[in-house]
Amino acid sequence: MGVMTDAIPAWLSDELATVPSYDAFLGVDALVDALGVIAAAHPDLATLRRVGTSRQGEALWCLTIADTAHDEATPDALVVGLPHPNEPIGGLTALHLAARVCADADLRGRLGHRWHVVACVDPDGLRLNEGWLAGPFDRTTYARNFYRPAGVEQVEWTFPVSVGDVYYDDAIAETQALMRLIDHHEPALLASLHNSELGGAYYYLSRPEPPLHAVLQAVPESVGIPLDRGEPEAAHMVTFDDAIFAAGDAEAFYARLRASGRKWPPHGGSTSMYAARHGTLTILSELPYWSDPSAADSSPSGVRYADALAAYARGLSDAGQLFTAAIDEVEELLVAPTSPLWKAGCAFGRATVKYGSMALERSQQPKSDREATVAEAASIAHNLHAWRLRYGGMLLRALEGEVALGNVREPLRRHAASLATTYDAWLAEDAAAIQHDAIPIRNLVTVQYAAIVAAAAQLAGTL
Repeated sequence: MGVMTDAIPAWLSDELATVPSYDAFLGVDALVDALGVIAAAHPDLATLRRVGTSRQGEALWCLTIADTAHDEATPDALVVGLPHPNEPIGGLTALHLAARVCADADLRGRLGHRWHVVACVDPDGLRLNEGWLAGPFDRTTYARNFYRPAGVEQVEWTFPVSVGDVYYDDAIAETQALMRLIDHHEPALLASLHNSELGGAYYYLSRPEPPLHAVLQAVPESVGIPLDRGEPEAAHMVTFDDAIFAAGDAEAFYARLRASGRKWPPHGGSTSMYAARHGTLTILSELPYWSDPSAADSSPSGVRYADALAAYARGLSDAGQLFTAAIDEVEELLVAPTSPLWKAGCAFGRATVKYGSMALERSQQPKSDREATVAEAASIAHNLHAWRLRYGGMLLRALEGEVALGNVREPLRRHAASLATTYDAWLAEDAAAIQHDAIPIRNLVTVQYAAIVAAAAQLAGTL
């Protein structure tokens, strides 16, 4: 652990010391088994129940923790791990939270909530990431075993939404399970556990909570993780505070898209948009696997922001052309066209071209004619590496999977071999350009755990 600051209350500092060390992230079966162990150890407090079924038939489990001090006036808190299945920090965080709340009556009293913990809401997707969860935690192992669903198959982004001319009601089974939990419990707090990839820590809140902000900002730096002051995930993000952004509000999101001339993405709303009907405080904590000290550096970089964006746009466009050439030639020749890997690889492969065009357009706007900060320049360059390795890796897995199934058509074999060669070159470029220092898993869980308990204490008036 690093040095604690005055912004972190003494009780929270003591609580963070309870986070153990970890050698690996957990897969689906281990997460479910661990929930069962906690429930069996605390039968008077914890109840494990099935709350849904994944699209491929996996049970979805929720552990509810309530003691005799709770009554009908006690607010509920919902914690959701793995809303994106390539983001496994949250599974460990959810388990540690559940174990601590069960074990410590004083902590339950301070936090003042009835807890509902879903350690893994996308088991199908997590199984497609299990090739890298035990390490080694290098970029090659991660990227070659990476899976992230297409937008229309993401738990986080298929909630119903109706705003302006946008109407979406095709929630997937896992999202429907969360909808039932949200509407039944009307949580005062909802923690959707995410993580990024490279750089620093940042957060989303559905509304400003100023006393909470200082704690959220201090905890990462106390364990050696910088705050991320680089390029935000989207240009239209609203900033509440340093490294703290506004979580999705459907009306505001729609208005920002319309003002910029853009359309709603081809998927639904987010967890925070849906939970807003209940006045829920939603918190998302984003942590990287690999740290980069430049993520917090707001000093001038000597690089024009427009030039950094233009280089990013060119890189994305080049990759997108390669992806789409393969997709266009082989999509009618597939043995398994409904494979999750193919659907995701195809969706993100085609999106690469669109995002390249968007980045080029941004580079040509007058407001981009300025000097980038060190953090901005670094994160823009890192984003190109991440995009190529993540989504090129998924498309390569899909092509190689077709060949493994016996699809020996010449275009499949040719594009699989060609992309493999290009992908190896991208891995080498990434290794040469970026120093990848894997962050201890314990430190990542510490930050996410702190965000949840601090937010609960803020609502309870005990922070």
